[in-house]
Amino acid sequence: MNVHATTAQEKSHVFKRANWFEHIELIMALISGVLIVLAYFTERQGGAPSIYVTLYLSAFLIGGYAKAKEGLTDTWETRSLNVELLMIIAAIGAASIGYWMEGAILIFIFALSGALETYTLNKNERALESLMELQPEQATRFDAAGGLEVVHIDDLKVGDRIYVRPGERIPVDGRILSGTASIEEAAITGESIPVDRTVGDEVFGSSVNLNGVLTLSVTKLATETLFQKIIQMVQQAQEEKSPSAQFIDRYEGRYVQIVLISVTAIILLGPVLTSWSLETSIYRGMILLVVASPCALVAAITPAALAAIASSAKHGILFKGGVHIENMGRLKAIAFDKTGTLTIGKPVVQTALVHPDMAAEDVYRVVSLIEEHSMHPLAEALVKFTGKHTGDMDHFKDITGSGIEATIDGTSYRVGKQKFADRSADFYREDVERLKAAGHTLVFVSDDKQTIGAFALRDTLRPEAKQAIERLNHLGIATIMITGDNEATARAIATEAGLTRYIAECLPEEKVEQIKLLKQEYGTIGMIGDGINDAPALATADVGIAMGEGTDAALETADVVLMKNDLVRLSSAIEQSRKLNRIVLQNVVFALGVILVLIATNIFELLVMPFAVVGHEGSTILVILNGLRLLSSSWD
Repeated sequence: MNVHATTAQEKSHVFKRANWFEHIELIMALISGVLIVLAYFTERQGGAPSIYVTLYLSAFLIGGYAKAKEGLTDTWETRSLNVELLMIIAAIGAASIGYWMEGAILIFIFALSGALETYTLNKNERALESLMELQPEQATRFDAAGGLEVVHIDDLKVGDRIYVRPGERIPVDGRILSGTASIEEAAITGESIPVDRTVGDEVFGSSVNLNGVLTLSVTKLATETLFQKIIQMVQQAQEEKSPSAQFIDRYEGRYVQIVLISVTAIILLGPVLTSWSLETSIYRGMILLVVASPCALVAAITPAALAAIASSAKHGILFKGGVHIENMGRLKAIAFDKTGTLTIGKPVVQTALVHPDMAAEDVYRVVSLIEEHSMHPLAEALVKFTGKHTGDMDHFKDITGSGIEATIDGTSYRVGKQKFADRSADFYREDVERLKAAGHTLVFVSDDKQTIGAFALRDTLRPEAKQAIERLNHLGIATIMITGDNEATARAIATEAGLTRYIAECLPEEKVEQIKLLKQEYGTIGMIGDGINDAPALATADVGIAMGEGTDAALETADVVLMKNDLVRLSSAIEQSRKLNRIVLQNVVFALGVILVLIATNIFELLVMPFAVVGHEGSTILVILNGLRLLSSSWD
């Protein structure tokens, strides 16, 4: 029997059962409501007390079971009181003074609000389960004889060769050995537009091979793929509470103690210090027990934070926890690394200057033949610009830090820096100075007599960078570039992108100090980089943001990851975070306001138990629904 197949079947059965059981809390709450209605009409019609009291008790037990179990378990494990236990005590207290219906309604609405909160958690779980379902369980592997065998992905090892047919999901991360295909990477980047991949390119597990036959070399184990890291990151984000939620959790037990002490004081001291009778004091004490419970306050934050995290993940922005999504909305400035973040990270020839006595094609041929044999970072850009050429080359000499010297068709040529390859040509002097001032890197070409040309190269802005910076500036966020490049290059890129300011000639170890200085100047600071060499600066910033397309290292180093490297999403994430913070503030103010109003009206004997129950529990439902709006929040 295939053990892996059995495991998959078991997972399927568990998933189906989970689908049914995830609504059990809501079902029990609704049954409780039906029993309350039956009990109410039985009582109104003069039915026997034993009948309607039994119905109310059944409503108590069915509706309150889940919350009572949760409250008692939590109290036993943490040795502290909690809101769930407080509400059960309030319901029992109401019933003990004859308010069976009010106590049952309290349980019903409390159970209903709990079901809504569970719905939020389940929706996040379903999103996670739907992600997990995108992970294939089997792969087609080449065996030792070159044949094909179907194996479970857990049996794959690094270096194995696997075969992927059109329409199949790629089982694990790998490198293409043969074949070309359009790959849909929505599961990884959130972007539905396919990308073309060919021999030598990296592909990711759970992405879809749309139209090609591929042979891949496995580069990651199934448990270490980029897709698995995303799942782990989403799980971590769901489990980590925001600072606001942590604050409420920290003081919840103490607050419950204060409420119980206050209720006891009203009951015992009411007849002594006021004109209340003992019955009135008990009644007012039970109402205080109901209205002072911080249910709405507790539910004001977590459902909203979970909804915001789930919505962001769906749009390719991964937060590692509630603390980061709250801090994102408080950013006053963002520091940008230049290369690979604001710019594409590859230099491109912007301008070619050719001596007027030379044919451009002849100069291009010399540069192409020489640079094809160079390992310099600029060589690829020069060859791409000049095109492929044929010819014989002799006496090739790479002079480190200066350039290359070689002989072509009997003529000696130099390609490289100005001091090395510029042989006192004056035809382009003004152009050279202008290009230098604009931040270009100049590569000169000369024969054994004179300079015959010069090429101006520069890293180019990402297509979306200017729009992204404009949107951030519109949000009131300062944008600062920190780069190791020279002053001229930094100024040119900063001006083109529309940045607030820039810091040039900054060594990697100096970036951390610059971030600390910026924190002193602005307050809450974000840092965005490639997640590897910028790791110290990312960790120093209040929110470290990584460009995440294809780099699992980014998932390890940053608090937030832009999976598609789309800088425009940065402003959308900040707007989402600000919306979360606004909703949390609305919920907290509303919840506290309702509690204070209900306590005041109770003290002045203006509040009766039914309105206390509806006012208090109704506010809990409202704050949860307000938080759930983030699940359907629109993104630009």
